[in-house]
Amino acid sequence: MSAGTVHIVGAGLSGLSAAVALAGRGLSVQVHEGAAQAGGRCRSYFDPQLDMTIDNGAHLVLSGNTAVRDYLAAVGASERLVGPDEAAIAFADLGTGDRWTLRPNDGPTPWWVLDRRRRVPETRALDYLAFTRLARARPGRTVGEVLRARGQLWTRLIEPFLLAVLNTRPEEGDAGLAAAVVRETLMRGGAACRPRVASPTLAAAFVEPALAYLEAHGTTVTLGQRVREIAFEDGRATALVLPSRKIVLGPDDTVILAVPPWVAETLIPELTVPTEHRAIVNGHFKIAPPASAARIVGVIGGTAEWVFAFEDRISVTVSGADRLLEADREALARRLWQDVAAVHGLHGPLPPWQIVKERRATFAATPAQNARRPGARTAYPNLLLAGDWTNTGLPATIEGALRSGRHAAELALGGTSR
Repeated sequence: MSAGTVHIVGAGLSGLSAAVALAGRGLSVQVHEGAAQAGGRCRSYFDPQLDMTIDNGAHLVLSGNTAVRDYLAAVGASERLVGPDEAAIAFADLGTGDRWTLRPNDGPTPWWVLDRRRRVPETRALDYLAFTRLARARPGRTVGEVLRARGQLWTRLIEPFLLAVLNTRPEEGDAGLAAAVVRETLMRGGAACRPRVASPTLAAAFVEPALAYLEAHGTTVTLGQRVREIAFEDGRATALVLPSRKIVLGPDDTVILAVPPWVAETLIPELTVPTEHRAIVNGHFKIAPPASAARIVGVIGGTAEWVFAFEDRISVTVSGADRLLEADREALARRLWQDVAAVHGLHGPLPPWQIVKERRATFAATPAQNARRPGARTAYPNLLLAGDWTNTGLPATIEGALRSGRHAAELALGGTSR
């Protein structure tokens, strides 16, 4: 184990994950973040238009996300993910008016597909063999080449599920990335598919407890200091150049670069990174949901895709949302609210709202872009990479970000596990 300092550039979830793993092992760690707050794309902020704290977007995780579980346990925030005690996900088809709840049984043997009350309406048990075919897929092919993109199972489950995890039209998404998620969730049974959301906010679950943990372990987290340059000499990283100072790296120091791909490629010569990205659009409405409202509802046939009911607000997320980026904000709010009102049986005027557009929310999860994802090691032995855009084997998700940070930390410790 190196006795030097590990410098982590970036305090998004991958950087925080690496810092938590290393600080917990007693290493000297310094975190450098260019923004005024930690969390990266997984952030919360006070919105003056709504006069309340909201998340930049609503993020759904599943109980089978082991890196999420381990990270929250490490920072003492396990109770800040909430959701049902069983795998139960409500859906509403706005075109037909149909409502149903998907209820996979806990064990890996999927007997639930034999019960029409547990599966998607108008589907047959044999239809679900599609998940077995998909689970066997390898990177390099699209989902559309592995599965037929039609039928009720596709429209009412496969498409919305894969759009959420890939943030890319499923037909063009990399089948290997989709397969990895299916193998870790649906193929393991309902015990791995219980939906979870951060409560009361993303920051309260993923960011603030991590910062408190790092402070308690003597780790310095510096905000508002972007690393502008990494100096190299004799095949090693030798210095970090910040606006106000230059940090000369010692012979035993290590750098974990946990920044977006478009930043990483400016700091590391000849680094190959994904170059295409997909947007996510989120809507937030300041209104208490009905007492009977399901915490999460998947929406079929609307602009909204997932509706999240919090104690003091209702939030909406739309993945693969490049088509909405230039839409008028108020018109988009009204469009999303129409879906929310239909889902929850609400009436009355448009409540106070906020629209958040993340133009480069994730890399485009196509085979071509997936092939551009670098591993954690670089050409420089003391410089490692972390981020959901690196080659985690998963799409760009919270789970992937946390795994990438942990993997980089293991390499910094001298380990070899992924």
